[in-house]
Amino acid sequence: MKIAIDGPAGAGKSTVARALAQRLGFVHLDSGALYRALAWVALREGVDLGSGADLAHLLATCRLAPLPDGVSVEGVALGEALKTPQVDAAVSQVAWHPAVRSEMVRIQRQWGEGRDLVADGRDIGTVVWPEAEVKIFLTATLAARAERRAAEQPGLDLAQVEEEIARRDEKDSARSVGPLRVADGARLVDTTALTVEEVVDRLVELVRPKP
Repeated sequence: MKIAIDGPAGAGKSTVARALAQRLGFVHLDSGALYRALAWVALREGVDLGSGADLAHLLATCRLAPLPDGVSVEGVALGEALKTPQVDAAVSQVAWHPAVRSEMVRIQRQWGEGRDLVADGRDIGTVVWPEAEVKIFLTATLAARAERRAAEQPGLDLAQVEEEIARRDEKDSARSVGPLRVADGARLVDTTALTVEEVVDRLVELVRPKP
């Protein structure tokens, strides 16, 4: 079974998807972490973020792979290194390129084959698994999303975080390949006033309705 969770930055996709997967006994795939990992490697190697060809080549050679609760590069699991302001600034540039997105879709589909999976991202229900049995679109107000992102990295300016998220929203929605949009048949869930537990409870009801 595939459960696809899409939505903009700061809507709580990864946190909710991870908790939902644990509740259901499924595997979690954080597609955003894959793009962040590629951005991290590109910054480390000095690869031109404007070159889709160079980034696609890097992706094909850097042994980047999903993990049940994260992502690895060259066999090494990455964690907090993927959440730095530098990676935040680079990831939307990396994710813009059609060649990169095409290879990422292949990696995700290959890894998810034969697995009961909760996957989150921005094009999971529209491009990666449009046939997913359950499709969710999580959203929240811009202010709430900025507060959540700032809470993850104390010391950041809240107004600046809000501006950066708004720019990311615009880029994600405007790109030609895999733009951010609500998938056909997806259920819209506003997380602004809900706790993670409340969101997960609501999604469990969508996945396994009470008789």
